[in-house]
Amino acid sequence: MTTSGSSDFTPDVAEFIEEAFERCGLELRTSYDAVTARRSLNLLFADWANRGLNQWTVTNSTTTLTVGDEFLDLSATTIDVLDVVLRRTENSETTDIQMSQIGRSEYWNIPNKDTQARPTQWFLDKQLTPRLYIWPASENSTDQVIINRLVRIEDADASVNTVDTPFRFYPCLAAGLAYYIALKKAPDRVQMLKAFYEEEFARAADQDEDRASLNIAPGIRSYRRA
Repeated sequence: MTTSGSSDFTPDVAEFIEEAFERCGLELRTSYDAVTARRSLNLLFADWANRGLNQWTVTNSTTTLTVGDEFLDLSATTIDVLDVVLRRTENSETTDIQMSQIGRSEYWNIPNKDTQARPTQWFLDKQLTPRLYIWPASENSTDQVIINRLVRIEDADASVNTVDTPFRFYPCLAAGLAYYIALKKAPDRVQMLKAFYEEEFARAADQDEDRASLNIAPGIRSYRRA
């Protein structure tokens, strides 16, 4: 026997819905069943955004500052900002300089927010349209801000769409959608499906973690030998 030779298993939204209904012991019968399932699927994606970092939804954006800029409005699809770097080019040499994140109170208590210098700090105001504040304000019109952003998973608008998730999250997606549908249509299976969903999510999230090494060293400069 031979293997298929293919690695392109990509269920569309309709197939995930059918799988979820079957796990609930149900059949997809009406067009409204599909509508309510797609709604549940989009709510599931919102739940994933609240649970932590989804590596495939990380993207970079670059914006050139102008003199006096104190903030940048980000797209409404931005969930969070992970890192901000200031890129400065001088004498044909480009340098990326890491900026430090500060909290809301720390930013709002800065007395002179319009002070112009090289920006070194940033604060993300998570409004419906997120706004990234920088301080000091930009001192030129050549610096660039590179923003490492976490963005929304694309919606499941139609049953023929493919889902905006990697292959490794397919089992988690099917389990989560079955749990969400059970809340409305199969209450006797809610606890079982919820437990299975949490297990599948934990496994997928563990695989999605950053594998970079972490080294921790104690600060001993304040100690002296006896």
